[in-house]
Amino acid sequence: MLRPFWRYYGGKWSAARRYPAPRFGLIIEPFAGAAGYATNYADRDVILIERDPRIAAIWRYLIGADPDEILSCPDIPDGGTVDDLPGPDALRDLAGFWCGEGRQQPGKRPSQWVRTSDERARGDKAGWTRPVRERIASQIPRIRHWILIEGSYEDAPDVRATWFVDPPYQTSAGRVYRYSEIDYQQLGAWCRARPGQIIACDQPGADWMPWTHSVSAYRARNDIGRQTSEVYYHRGGAQLSLLSPLGAGQ
Repeated sequence: MLRPFWRYYGGKWSAARRYPAPRFGLIIEPFAGAAGYATNYADRDVILIERDPRIAAIWRYLIGADPDEILSCPDIPDGGTVDDLPGPDALRDLAGFWCGEGRQQPGKRPSQWVRTSDERARGDKAGWTRPVRERIASQIPRIRHWILIEGSYEDAPDVRATWFVDPPYQTSAGRVYRYSEIDYQQLGAWCRARPGQIIACDQPGADWMPWTHSVSAYRARNDIGRQTSEVYYHRGGAQLSLLSPLGAGQ
């Protein structure tokens, strides 16, 4: 298991272990984002599909990056922005995601919380710090075999795999993404036609799949004590049948 390469809005790294484990040697994430599910099973074969060109560029960079380039990248200077950092645009965008917690797009400068909070309190959730860069650099060799496809979910190969389908939320929470216009009923039909294991997820209120389970997602930093929930659909084998039914709060 790897740690997140960045914290993404709606990302599934923390919740991924509460979803069914992959049954196949190949994992495909048709809406890659920060690849929270695949990062938990990084040694499997992985295909990421990403429509947002900036996010696709980050993954393209990470898969082929020189760890020394990341290690040599400095902190964002006081009063400065990611534009002051050396290296390619994708590296600056990666740093931009660390300017805050759970962003949907890279930032330019550290948020007030990042600037004013104690590094120990932030942990590894935000801040373009030396420990974060060391961790990213150390993980790069483990994703050399990953494949990126920049494009639509429909560009995915039609192969047997574990499909983790985590599109922009169909609910209002999904409108913050740059590419949130999706024909969800078409997506649902496409999901059910995939060969292999299917795990598709969204928030309660979405209607594009016949949801079979629920899972606790994460505790929002600014809303202590409140857990969010998501719903998901799973098709994948009798050995995974001990999951709680929808609403049981797995």
